[in-house]
Amino acid sequence: MTVASVFDVAKYVLKHTGQTTTMKLQKLVYYCQAWSLAWDGKPLFPEEFRAWANGPVCKELYERHRGQFIVDESLFANIPDYNFDKDEIETMDVVLKDYGNKEPQWLSDLTHKERPWKETREGLKPGERGNKVIPKELMQDYYGGLIGG
Repeated sequence: MTVASVFDVAKYVLKHTGQTTTMKLQKLVYYCQAWSLAWDGKPLFPEEFRAWANGPVCKELYERHRGQFIVDESLFANIPDYNFDKDEIETMDVVLKDYGNKEPQWLSDLTHKERPWKETREGLKPGERGNKVIPKELMQDYYGGLIGG
């Protein structure tokens, strides 16, 4: 069975949101991963998020959109559509419904208030560069704990 990549999820997000900023794309893909861990008990994709100064960033995705501020689905034109299962689609659709209309800065600010980013950045000053991986277990524990809370 093939596993989705961060690019597959980013392409799905852009297909449903249309043109968006790279910051917002990073945060929406992060929340897709976070809520998949919480609701479905598994990651959507294997790539990691790092606790950068402006919130969680997936380095592979960043390398793809580096130097661009606004992106759309054409960024992934060379990637065939991934066949997500019903649970994965449901998770991504809920994330897009709940977070898709938020401003990029609002999403970034939200990640800054949440334990996974804060704990991973411990010891760093605000705005200081950091490259530590946000553990998927920490994401699963934190977002899973929000369910029904």
